[in-house]
Amino acid sequence: MAKQPMLKFVSIERDMPSKRDADQRNKDFNEIYAEFADEKAKEQASRCSQCGVPYCQAHCPLSNNIPDWLRMTASGRLEEAYAISQSTNTFPEICGRICPQDRLCEGNCVIEQSGHGTVTIGSVEKYITDTAWEQGWVKPITPATERDQSVGIIGAGPGGLAAADMLRRAGVQVTVYDRYDRAGGLLTYGIPGFKLEKDIVMRRVEQLEQSGVEFVLNCNVGEDLSFDAIRGKHDAVLIATGVYKTRVLTYPGVTAEGIVRAIDYLTVSNKLSFGDEVPEYEDGSLNAKGKKVVVIGGGDTAMDCLRTAIRQGATSVKCLYRRDRANMPGSQREVQNAEEEGVEFDWLTAPKGFVGEPVTGVMVQKMRLGAPDASGRRAPEVIEGADYVEEADLVIKALGFEPEDLPKLWGVDGLEVTRWGTIRADFQTGQTSLDGVFAVGDIVRGASLVVWAIKDGRDSAEAILDYLNDAKAVAAE
Repeated sequence: MAKQPMLKFVSIERDMPSKRDADQRNKDFNEIYAEFADEKAKEQASRCSQCGVPYCQAHCPLSNNIPDWLRMTASGRLEEAYAISQSTNTFPEICGRICPQDRLCEGNCVIEQSGHGTVTIGSVEKYITDTAWEQGWVKPITPATERDQSVGIIGAGPGGLAAADMLRRAGVQVTVYDRYDRAGGLLTYGIPGFKLEKDIVMRRVEQLEQSGVEFVLNCNVGEDLSFDAIRGKHDAVLIATGVYKTRVLTYPGVTAEGIVRAIDYLTVSNKLSFGDEVPEYEDGSLNAKGKKVVVIGGGDTAMDCLRTAIRQGATSVKCLYRRDRANMPGSQREVQNAEEEGVEFDWLTAPKGFVGEPVTGVMVQKMRLGAPDASGRRAPEVIEGADYVEEADLVIKALGFEPEDLPKLWGVDGLEVTRWGTIRADFQTGQTSLDGVFAVGDIVRGASLVVWAIKDGRDSAEAILDYLNDAKAVAAE
């Protein structure tokens, strides 16, 4: 038999792109994209009216000097723009991605109010800081002078990390304790990667590590290490645990298999993005693929669950919310994004029970809006006789979070809490009822925005520095 020529193999080999070719194409794409992004950032920044009363800045919790860094961006002075942005915001590339700008800076832009469309402040903020990282302008923290005082921070979320950054800049020795295996808190495990890429968060964590911040991970305070031990080791302590306790539903059938907590569902999804092996995903218990998914709730966490389920390949994704669209707590931009991706919203609906074991449906009652409640929002009322069953293979409870009972959990006497279970602390300084113990973020405010946690962390860091200085002065007398 004649030997067959390997022409086909040779042809394929010749036509296959080499790694070098692929790298070159990626480089070309990145260069083209960078030019486009730079052009768009300058275009948007130049639209800023530089108004006498910058409402964008006034409605930013961090009071970011938005007009100034927009002006620098418009003139191509990006390193100066970054310096201005970083001076008031520890994590501008994160806020640029996940802040609800439609409710804050962009929603109060003068140009937006005049009907000409807002300046896309968040996108410009993201671009400035991404460029700063690419150009090497972001450096590890190098304090002018090291101090012999130390602060222990419980919680590696945005509030704790913001405080750690500020304290290290002042030369304070900082140790951060966290229950998870990675730092970042909800930035790492609560917010989906399609909204906040995980390498963006890890990059900041690495910067803090390179700056001398020590991280003690997989550490459950009250179990692995006592609160008193942490307090005894440091000159001051900052509590920045956030709130992770899911609000309880007491409806019939709520314990059925297939009814899960939002935090568990999102954590598993985010662990996958790190390449972790997650049994709960592999066995389908926290995997929406091929399922009819119902999410209960109308906040930003609910939106994250809905959009994650779409990406996991759910056959249908529905949101039940007891009020109408105008009265929901989540970002309207996020609702629009979810709708565009195929999510169906059932407004003025609430669960009254669940059927099946494992779950096969949600018993739904129709609602209408009545008189305003104590918060000023119209209270939902049940419409009798309008119940129905919504089919579901996976039900995600996204009704918000409540604080854990930290004094009991940690065995701490004298740590005062409010009637809502949050830690009682001064809103400016974060000082609690215990000497040298401060608290910031959601554990003080209740579930809130990342940008508020960053502000609280920065403000409390300044108060902790004052406390340390006073303690040093007393010791020197």
